[in-house]
Formats: sequence, structure tokens, C-alpha cells
Amino acid sequence: MGASLLGVFFSFITLSLLADSALGITRHYKFDIKLQNVTRLCHTKSIVSVNGQFPGPRIVAREGDQLLIKVVNHVQNNISIHWHGIRQLRSGWADGPAYITQCPIQTGQSYVYNFTIVGQKGTLWWHAHISWLRSTLYGPIIIFPKRGVPYPFAKPYKEVPVIFGEWFNADTETIINQALQTGGGPNVSNAYTINGFPGPLYNCSAKDTFKLKVKPEKTYLLRLINAAVNDELFFSIANHTVTVVDVDAVYVKPFETETLLITPGQTTNVLLKTKSQYPSATFFMTARPYVTGLGTFDNSTVAGILEYELPHNFHSSNSIKKLQLFKPILPPLNDTSFATKFTNKLRSLASAQFPANVPQKVDKQFLFTVGLGTSPCHSNQTCQGPNGTMFRASVNNVSFVMPTTALLQSHFSGQSNGVYTPDFPSYPLIPFNYTGTTPNNTMVRNGTKLVVLPFNTSVELILQDTSILGAESHPLHLHGFNFFIVGQGFGNFDPNKDPANFNLIDPIERNTVGVPSGGWVAFRFLADNPGGSVVHALPPGSSHQLGFEDGLDCLRWKASQSEATSSTS
Repeated sequence: MGASLLGVFFSFITLSLLADSALGITRHYKFDIKLQNVTRLCHTKSIVSVNGQFPGPRIVAREGDQLLIKVVNHVQNNISIHWHGIRQLRSGWADGPAYITQCPIQTGQSYVYNFTIVGQKGTLWWHAHISWLRSTLYGPIIIFPKRGVPYPFAKPYKEVPVIFGEWFNADTETIINQALQTGGGPNVSNAYTINGFPGPLYNCSAKDTFKLKVKPEKTYLLRLINAAVNDELFFSIANHTVTVVDVDAVYVKPFETETLLITPGQTTNVLLKTKSQYPSATFFMTARPYVTGLGTFDNSTVAGILEYELPHNFHSSNSIKKLQLFKPILPPLNDTSFATKFTNKLRSLASAQFPANVPQKVDKQFLFTVGLGTSPCHSNQTCQGPNGTMFRASVNNVSFVMPTTALLQSHFSGQSNGVYTPDFPSYPLIPFNYTGTTPNNTMVRNGTKLVVLPFNTSVELILQDTSILGAESHPLHLHGFNFFIVGQGFGNFDPNKDPANFNLIDPIERNTVGVPSGGWVAFRFLADNPGGSVVHALPPGSSHQLGFEDGLDCLRWKASQSEATSSTS
């Protein structure tokens, strides 16, 4: 009897441990926001950092884990942190965009972000979500599957985060403040970076080079993140192919490629299979921008080095110095054909274990035009926009006005009157040939306007680029949701013809998309996350691309009173 009871007891303990493992654990992190001197390009400056690191520390968790991240602000800037791509189910207040879901963290204050990772695994990232502080405040989020749940591909030998960024010699807050004041495009970066390093193609940077050391006949999982402030990037490793297996923390049908395109805010996981034998060579891995607009841009290339570990019988240092260095050939800067073909290869895995739950029917449809317009110059000021005006990004000709009270706070406190209006236009108020002849009047309207949706609404959103002041690709990110990209094309979206070609079987699922230059993209999602959400362009604050400061529309999901109450408890 005693033995039987003991066996029952240990069985209970074993089942309890398995249950705890399945439910996830609570992980604690502390982010001290402080200044740190960093030298790049022989230029030393004080940057805003997390824990003195650049890039910032990685967040590591498993699907189902709860994260408690205490952010303490020791700098003079207001701070907020966005957990880019995290669904934030019933925890919208932890999403991070300043004045949207939270008031920023002031100097000397702290805030604990509390959220659970539900149904997600892969690579995401975190970054500052106020002004241009994300130029230095960013880092990876690595989400492993639940224990005992394998990848849908062979387990890699090693996993390595690879984060693309930009380095500015000047203070980025000064850069964006000047751009917003004059209405011109912000000054471009001085270099791109890989894991914070510009690499040997820049002056005074040979020692500031990211090196990936690998072994022959191994498979490495590279977790690629585009944290650049402004630019979409081509990326390639010389004499190697990679297999794309995941984008934005969603598994995809694997495909091989020598070069890939990654938009600001996007993540891409690739498998790199190394050569079967020591190659007696080193290999550049390089990234440079994909450019579609008329504005200035950083026309430079960042390089890291792929090195193979030396065999045990390899002793000559002279031979090491003479190793041949191979360089990849990247597409031309404006290679829209490559960008389109690469994007079209992306498909959801759409398996029984990882289904693509794309909405088959649509309750609400929206057409949002995205692009540039103008605003009058302030009195007694010289502006750098067309004919002395100010550039203004807009959605459906509405340029966003940042509130002084967080939108989610004002809604749930019942004090939204005067903070925002729920009348954002579902379609352009004045239709025109969006990618053709530019209208004579390029002035935009200003306002803090929202779209309000009933809970569980199936939404189809068509994002249409415009040629006003020049067509260009616009990266856009939807907070709190993934969406299925069911179609895209060039020219004006045709509601009578284009939907017939929509992919409703295995469309790619993402949280960030690049609207094609002079074209459109259509995506669908289910509005099943009560609270406040926002669709905005990346980079935040840019005035020559669609920007968070002046080109954002906020979408709020309307839940029942009980659902709204529980989502804030």
C-alpha cells in the first residue's frame, strides 16, 4: 500500500512538472536605460542604451512563457519599449508605442511590461518606440517552441542572431527634430551595421567587424532582424546559399536563395549549411539598401565575415593571411524585379500542425492610400519641402497628430473626448489615379482619427501606394496582430479584377509588410485582440518616408464591456 501511494505521489509530481512545462514559466528581465559612450567610424558619441549594450540584450523565452521586464529610465529622454511582433493578447497596455498604449516612462521612473507569449515561436525583436531612439535601443527576441516540440526542420548545430542597424555620427534626436521642424527629409546614416559593427568596407572600421565562425558540414540557424531606421536591405553570403524557414516568427515553406530582401521591422530565419570541407577561404556577408524613392539615402554596404574554423593540422599563420576573400554580388539598388520575385516565394507552411487560418470571408474592407503630401510652412520659418512647404506623410490624406494622452488610457478611462475622433475614412475621400498624374493640391489634413471595429471582425485592408511627390516602397507594421498577405501588385488596385487572384490557401503570414513602390498590397486578419492597436509605417519619425510622427492611423477594436474590462485587469 505504501509503495503504491509513493508511486502515485511521484506520478503526481511528474505530471505537475509536465503541466508546468507546458504552461510556461515566468522570466524576469531588467532594462536600465542609460547613456553609454560608443565608438564607430573613429567617432565617439554618447548613445542611449539598455544596460550599456549596443545592440541591446537578447530576450530569450519559450512559447507560453510570461515575461516581466522592468524598464528603468536613467536618461533625460522619455522612453517606451515596443516588443515588435508580440501579439499582446489581452495585454495591449504592454505593447509600448508612446502615447498610443502608454504614456512614456519619464526620467527617474520605471515601468514593468507584463505579457505572455501565446502561440508564437521564432524570431522577433524589441526597440524604443518614441522619436528616433530606436536607432540605438534595440535587440532580439528569441522564442523557442515549447519543450519537446521540435522545429519543422532538422535541428541546427547552432543559432546566431544577426541584426542589421544604422550608425549615425550625429545625434539622432537632433536629426529628426530638425527634419520635423523644417519639413525636409532627415539626414541619412553614416553606415549600416551588423550586430552593431560597420565592417571593413567603411573607413576606420576594419576592427569593428562582425565575424561568424563556423565549422564545416554543419547547419546554422541565422536569425536575421532588420532594425535599420530607414532602409530595406538586400543580404547575401558569398558562395553560400541559405534556406528560408521562418519570417516574423511564422514557419514558411522552405526555399533556397543566394540573396534575400528584408524590410525594416521584419525578421527572417534562414538555415546556412556550411561546406563539407575546410575551404581555405573567407567569405563576406554583405547588406546594402533596396531603394525606390526619390529622397537621399545611405548608399553604402555593410560587411561581416564568415570564417571557417581551422583544421587541427593547419598551423601556418602566413597561409591564414593569404586566404582568398570572396564577395557576394548583390542586386542593383533599385532592383524591384528581384524584390517582387523574392516576396512571391514566401508561403505559409499551411500544414496540419501549422495551419494558415486566413479569413475566407470579409466583414469589413478598407482601402488606405499611403504616401507623401505637404503642409504649409509655419510662420517666420524656412521649410525644405516643395515650394517652401513641409513634407507630410499621410494615410488617406490624414496626417497623424500625436496626442498628449495615451489613446488606450483615454479610452478605458472614459475620457477620450477631445483626445481622438473615431472617424478615420475607410476609403480615400477624393479618389484619383493614385499611381498616375499627381493632383494639383498635395496638402494633407491633420488629425488624431481612429477606425473602430467590433470584436472578431474579419478585416481586409488594401494598402495603396501613391505617386504624390514620388512613389516609393512603404514598410508598414500592424501592432498586436499577424496578417495574411493575400495579394499584391503594381498600379492601382482593381476591386473588380484583383481579388480573383488572391491566395486564400497558403498566403504568407507576417506582422510587417513593404507596400510595393507604385503598387498595392492586400492583407486579411481577424480583429480578435480587444484593446488598442495601431498600423504605422517604419521608420518611426521619418518625413521622407511614411512616418510615425506624422503618418499614422490608429485602429481600435471594440469589445463588449466584459471583454474590455478583463483585458485591462
